[in-house]
Amino acid sequence: MASNGSSTSTTDVNLTKPLRCIVKLGGAAITCKNDLEKVNEENLEIVCSQLRQAMISSEKVVGMDWSKRPGSSDTCGSVDGLEDQLRADSNNFIVVHGAGSFGHFHASKSGVLKGGLDQPLVKAGLVATRISVGILNLEIVRALAREGIPSIGMPPFCGWSTSVGNIAAVNLSVVAKAIESGFIPVLHGDAVLDDLQGCTLLSGDVIIRHLAAHMKPEYVVFLTDVFGVYDCPPTEPNAILLREIAVGEDGSWSVTKPTLQDMNKKVEITVAAHDATGGMVTKISEAAMIAKLGIDVYIVKAGTTHSLKALSGELRDNIPDDWLGTVIRFSR
Repeated sequence: MASNGSSTSTTDVNLTKPLRCIVKLGGAAITCKNDLEKVNEENLEIVCSQLRQAMISSEKVVGMDWSKRPGSSDTCGSVDGLEDQLRADSNNFIVVHGAGSFGHFHASKSGVLKGGLDQPLVKAGLVATRISVGILNLEIVRALAREGIPSIGMPPFCGWSTSVGNIAAVNLSVVAKAIESGFIPVLHGDAVLDDLQGCTLLSGDVIIRHLAAHMKPEYVVFLTDVFGVYDCPPTEPNAILLREIAVGEDGSWSVTKPTLQDMNKKVEITVAAHDATGGMVTKISEAAMIAKLGIDVYIVKAGTTHSLKALSGELRDNIPDDWLGTVIRFSR
């Protein structure tokens, strides 16, 4: 979901235990983008399993989703071992997910991005968009909970506002309190209220940049449906994976690995027609702003050994030659 501004009204958040990581679950990686409101359950299950492996030391998994699921007769599984699991050493982290095949269609059809709550279509579209992304958020929270991760859904509509698309005000105290209480906040791209145009869309990538600026994670991981950033659409046979991108003081970025034959070649980025929030264009821009803060950003394919290494923090000191992904770093 699209705002591209920053806020001056939010103060930095000091946690008792440092924030290890902010993880973005890309909409294309966890949903079937060509099927309206369909979750890619296999990918989501693998991603949640990797998050547990990377962030929680306990090997025993005691699920926390006690609600009845379709096809299941049980509403509550065994809680044996739950106490030991919650006492196990774990890392603080935040999950932010995109909308994928949820929300974008509804937002595009109604013009929520440009605002205008006096128009019935826009108001109805905001409601429809929020219902759709809320359904996805619940599915992700449940998938994390089944892996024993104490996740809590936190819709940005409550607490985040914009002004002509730029973030105007955010209350991060609720997010911080949830983390301090031992929970994992799960935020998402959302339709939010805007001070001047009534409403707009707030991208999950923008949310991550704002969280990173004020909560100072050790690193940020974007999980996508491709191995990283390419010099042209990855579907093209000659596409080259950009393994390392350096960000300058002014926020501009350049490819440092591999050395492209034509250094003046413009990196081509395509955006799906239904993607209301800018797709990869927004992702790279926001990732560059995060890297400028001195926080390494990894863009990697979800559900792979490469993503597990990124989530685990194994790449912070050394990136092996066989690792497939894109790292974006500040060039001091």
